[in-house]
Amino acid sequence: MGMSDSPSAELAQFAASLRLEDIPQTVVNRAEDLFLDWFGSALAGKGAHPIEAVECFAQQMGAGATGRSEVLISRRFTTPLFAAMVNAAASHLVEQDDVHCGAVFHPATVIFPPALAVAQESEASGAELLTASIVGYEVGIRIGEFLGRSHYEVFHTTGTAGTLAAAAAVGNLLHLTPAQMLDAFGSAGTQAAGLWEFLRDGADSKQLHTAKAAMNGLIGAYLAKDGFTGAKEILAGRRGMAAGLSRDADPRKLTDRLGQRWATSETSFKYHASCRHTHPAADALRSVVEEHNLSADVILEVTAHVHQGAIDVLGTVTKPHTVHQAKFSMGTVLALLTIFGRAGVREFDNHWNDPRVIQFRQRVRMVLDEEVDRSYPSRWIGKVTLKTSDGRTLHGRIEDPKGDPDNTLSRKELEEKAMCLAEYSHAADEMEMKEVFRQIWQLARLPKVGPLLPPSG
Repeated sequence: MGMSDSPSAELAQFAASLRLEDIPQTVVNRAEDLFLDWFGSALAGKGAHPIEAVECFAQQMGAGATGRSEVLISRRFTTPLFAAMVNAAASHLVEQDDVHCGAVFHPATVIFPPALAVAQESEASGAELLTASIVGYEVGIRIGEFLGRSHYEVFHTTGTAGTLAAAAAVGNLLHLTPAQMLDAFGSAGTQAAGLWEFLRDGADSKQLHTAKAAMNGLIGAYLAKDGFTGAKEILAGRRGMAAGLSRDADPRKLTDRLGQRWATSETSFKYHASCRHTHPAADALRSVVEEHNLSADVILEVTAHVHQGAIDVLGTVTKPHTVHQAKFSMGTVLALLTIFGRAGVREFDNHWNDPRVIQFRQRVRMVLDEEVDRSYPSRWIGKVTLKTSDGRTLHGRIEDPKGDPDNTLSRKELEEKAMCLAEYSHAADEMEMKEVFRQIWQLARLPKVGPLLPPSG
């Protein structure tokens, strides 16, 4: 099979050759929005034990290493490898980073950390950073879609597809040739990993998935630049990723309308600080509560009508034991939203184990809904049924959860969200955040990507 006959090679050609002038302005603007949204999530990881552990490890392993790449939570500078590692872990902690529904994939947390680190180290322009990031989104989303629904039953797509997305973004910044980009895919794909078992006992591994995806993709790209070869059919080959990680992979999805369909713009922002599988039901419940002015104590039972993917992921968390595990508990999310009006980072920290939340959680159940499941993952419909103490049965439905492209967050809302996350972790003050907003909204015109925050001390 020649390169022109291979979907992987076509994807590599696209990733290596895309330039800013090839991208519609609306997509570039969207990438700036996504970058700001990611930045807030990265700051929110400051102070959390799993993230500080990753940062401590990075300092131990890279002691004395110097570089221009910024670790956002500590404001120190190091090599691209370690900056990408820490920033990727940090931005996936509070469950506020973006998601592409069709791929069931969180692109920002594995793409922006290595892209920013390499752009800072190489003194690339803002336009080059945005272009490379869009490459990462377009490649990673298509690989997530290619791997299919069966992949997600066991594997965390952000760790698997994300490794190749990171390689694509870094490879574009390093100006890899199409052949080198294909080698980078091969080296990235053979390192791709991430299993859902961590969720059963609330382990910290989810942050390791993103940290390693960012690192391993970067490694694959840098090695390819120096002539290190990788498997040319790591995606669809007889012993490639699809063979080992999927039962329903579709190679056609790898090259779906490349350069015409911009999957970057299909990416959703997360409004609630919880697993995205909880959001449709949360928004449907909120619509019923607001319409009928209900209080939590009059709701006897909530049935969330969900797709199978939600059951696969959330069904393992019947009694959360940590804040992070609570973000994967449908009952906890719906309880916080009903009792406190929000399911944000502070509500989780302060109330996830509140007796009222526990009582409400026990009144929530999930059931597989044929319509919702049939629409998933291209659409995430939210449906709930409530029974009240006065004998009513109420129904709620939403077509587009808050943050989806057709119900998106404005730039003002994105700024407010990022400001809230920075305040939550004490990672940056208001003046610093306003300066970051200014930089990001003109990122495409920035001649050189430098530090986003003032140095510590």
